[in-house]
Amino acid sequence: MSAAMRIDFVSDVSCPWCAIGLKSLEQALARLDGAVTAEIHFQPFELNPQMPSAGQDINEHLAEKYGATPEQAEQTRAMIRARGEEVGFAFALDKRSRIYNTFDAHRLLHWAELEGRQLALKHALFKAYFSDGENPGAHDVLIRLAGEAGLDAVRAREILESDAYAEDVRRRERYYLEQGINAVPAVIVNERHLIQGGQPAEVFEQALRQIAAQA
Repeated sequence: MSAAMRIDFVSDVSCPWCAIGLKSLEQALARLDGAVTAEIHFQPFELNPQMPSAGQDINEHLAEKYGATPEQAEQTRAMIRARGEEVGFAFALDKRSRIYNTFDAHRLLHWAELEGRQLALKHALFKAYFSDGENPGAHDVLIRLAGEAGLDAVRAREILESDAYAEDVRRRERYYLEQGINAVPAVIVNERHLIQGGQPAEVFEQALRQIAAQA
C-alpha cells in the first residue's frame, strides 16, 4: 500500500541548492517506486527580499553578503556544477551574472499551485535562471515561462501587473520564518519532519522510507 505524503518544499528560485534539492527529491521518489505518493507544495522564501528589480552583480553580492572572494565564489560554483551533474541539472553559471528580486516569481508560483501547474513552473524558473541566465523577476520572462508551463499567459500578465497574491505570499513567508526556517531548501514532510538542505537522493529516500514505515 502506497503511503500518502504532503511535502512542503520551502525554497527560492534563485537558490542553486534548491534546484539540486528538488532534483534529488524527485529521484528519491522515483526510487521508492510507488511506495510513497507525494503531493509537493512549493512554499516561498526570498533569499534577498530587499533586492531591487534591476538586481546586483553576483560577485559583488556574494562579497557583500558572505564575504566571499572571487576565488571562493568560483570554488562554490564548481561544487554546484558538479552536484548539478550528479542529479541531471545543467548549471551554466557563466550566464548568471546577476542576482534578482524573486517576489513576482513567487506570486506566479502561488497562482500556479491553484491551477495545478506549480511543479512545471518551478522547473521552468530554475532552468531559466540557472541554465539560461535569464532574469526570473522580469515580467516578459515570467509570462513566457507561465505559458510554457501550461498556464494562461494573459492571466499571468494580469497577475503581474496587479498585486494579486502578494499578501498570500508574504503570509506564507512569515509563517515559515516563524517556524524557524532561515535557510533553504527546507523540505517538510507531513508538516512534521524537516529535511534541511540540498541533500543527495539517498538521504531523501532513506528519510521518506522511515517516515512511511512510521505511518
